[in-house]
Amino acid sequence: MIEVFAAISATPIDPAVVDDFVLSPENGAVVSFQGIVRNHDQEREVTALDYQSHPEAERVLRECCERIAGETGLRVAAIHRTGALMIGDIALVAAVAAPHRAEAFAACADLVELIKQSVPIWKRQHFPSGAPEWVGLDGPA
Repeated sequence: MIEVFAAISATPIDPAVVDDFVLSPENGAVVSFQGIVRNHDQEREVTALDYQSHPEAERVLRECCERIAGETGLRVAAIHRTGALMIGDIALVAAVAAPHRAEAFAACADLVELIKQSVPIWKRQHFPSGAPEWVGLDGPA
């Protein structure tokens, strides 16, 4: 099985950590995704976010990485933030390396979708009105 890297972090994410993990001499493409906290949700202005995770979130994140690595044979890594984040902060970084770009793009897209569907992390959005709102309490982020 190909080694993967997966972490839940309460501190700011350095995207180079995931890129460096997946990079290897046999790979000619590294595709990485950065999920950034934006200033709106639909038509509502957002001022900040809080992410909270289930105690098993890191295990589930690792399983997501292992699944994509197992299906593709590619090197995979991901880190998801928790805690208080401001507009512009990085919430998620995922990366995949492959010999060619097409397979790296496809695998990275699949990884991000799987993480969003599976990892038990929830966010609370803060609005100018001061009334926060939880998102995704029905299931994973």
